[in-house]
Amino acid sequence: MPDIVDIAVSAGSFQTLVAAVQAANLVDALKSPGPFTVFAPTDEAFAKLPPGTIHTLLQNIPQLARILTYHVVSGKLMKSDLEKLSSVTSLEGSPIKIDCTYAFEVKNATVVAADIEADNGVIHVIDNVILMG
Repeated sequence: MPDIVDIAVSAGSFQTLVAAVQAANLVDALKSPGPFTVFAPTDEAFAKLPPGTIHTLLQNIPQLARILTYHVVSGKLMKSDLEKLSSVTSLEGSPIKIDCTYAFEVKNATVVAADIEADNGVIHVIDNVILMG
């Protein structure tokens, strides 16, 4: 089974995420055994950010790495696991609110595809970049 990075690369809808992960030198970490739960913003999600945001982040690798690790949780948490929780702690260290009352929501994003299994965890595709704070 492919790992999280290989799935993101082959999907074709995560080109911005993959480029950001490469720029932040997080590829090896996300290819490690994990397991990890990744809330993966699509290219469309990144496109919703204010103009220039991605370029600015690529100039500030520590901040980019913080935002990216905010989208990753240690452990393999399927939707059925997350439905029982009100929040999880990201690898960055901050909590991420989970709300499955009406839809499967992660902070300010809706999960549009859940439970994409990888060799080293699971991916949940989200429609917005989740921001800290």
